[in-house]
Amino acid sequence: MHIYSQTINLLKKEILLEWRSKYAFNGVLLYVVSTVFICYISFNLNPGFKSMQGYPIVWNILFWIIILFASVNAIAKSFMQESKARLLYYYSIASPQAIILSKTIYNIVLMSLLSALALIIYLLFFPNTLGDPLFYFLAVWIGSVSFSTVFTMISAIASKAGNNGTLMAILSFPVIIPIILVLIRLSKSAMDGLERGAAYGDIGVLAAINIIVITTSLILFPFLWRD
Repeated sequence: MHIYSQTINLLKKEILLEWRSKYAFNGVLLYVVSTVFICYISFNLNPGFKSMQGYPIVWNILFWIIILFASVNAIAKSFMQESKARLLYYYSIASPQAIILSKTIYNIVLMSLLSALALIIYLLFFPNTLGDPLFYFLAVWIGSVSFSTVFTMISAIASKAGNNGTLMAILSFPVIIPIILVLIRLSKSAMDGLERGAAYGDIGVLAAINIIVITTSLILFPFLWRD
C-alpha cells in the first residue's frame, strides 16, 4: 500500500480511537482549565496582581507555559500507550514513515484544537488586549505545530527506551527552549500590534525547525522501528 494511503488510514484510526475514548482531549482540557483557574485564584489573592492587563509579558509567558505542559501531557503518550502487540501489528501492515507521519499529523490536529480552546478559556479568566488577534492566533497555531512535531519524535525515541519519561524531558529540552523563546517573541509582537513583516523572520525560523524535525523523524524512525 502506498505511504499516502497508509498515512491516511492510520490517521483515521487515531482520530476514531480518540473520538471513542476522548482520553487525551478531555484529560488535557481538564488540565488547561484547572491550571488557568488556579492561576486566576492565585493572582486575585495577591493584591499586586489584581489584573494582568498591565503585565502583557507575564500574561504572554504564562499562557505559553500552560500550552507547553499541556502539549507534553497530550503528546507524551503517542507511542508510550501503544502495546507491543499493536506495534507489531503496525509493523506488518504499514511503513514506519506512514506511522510517524500519522502520529505527527494527529498530534498537530489535537494540539491545534486544544490550543485554540485554551486561548479562549485563558482570555475569559485573564482578559487582555491583543493588538493583532488574528496574528496572535497564527502564532498559537504555529506553536501547536512546533510542539507536536518535536514531542512526537521524542516520544517515539523514549518509547524504545522503556517508556522513560525522564529521557523524553531531557531530549526535548535543547529543542524546546529555542522554540519557546521564538514563540514568546512572535506572540508578543502580535500582542503589541507591530507590523507583521517584522515577525516573518521568526515564522521562518519556526518553519525551518519543523521541517528539520519532521525530516529527521522520517530518517531516524525506521531504524528505531526495526529495533
